[in-house]
Amino acid sequence: MSFQGYIKNIQEKTGKGPDDFRKLAEKKGFTQNGALKPGVKAGEIVAWLKEEFDLGHGHAMAIYALLKGVKDEASK
Repeated sequence: MSFQGYIKNIQEKTGKGPDDFRKLAEKKGFTQNGALKPGVKAGEIVAWLKEEFDLGHGHAMAIYALLKGVKDEASK
């Protein structure tokens, strides 16, 4: 599945898009000024997304990649 496919499925399931997850991650203390805080691990974010949004591992990792800056809305 393409990155865009993951983002579309996540938005359909949760009603939240990339900007929403960026804001939520900052509110939870995972990010600051749009960047992951030092020491924040993928597992912490994946656990949060699985628990609060019932996302699967692959979808949660897509959000992690978005928050880490590896991928963005234009990524394929």
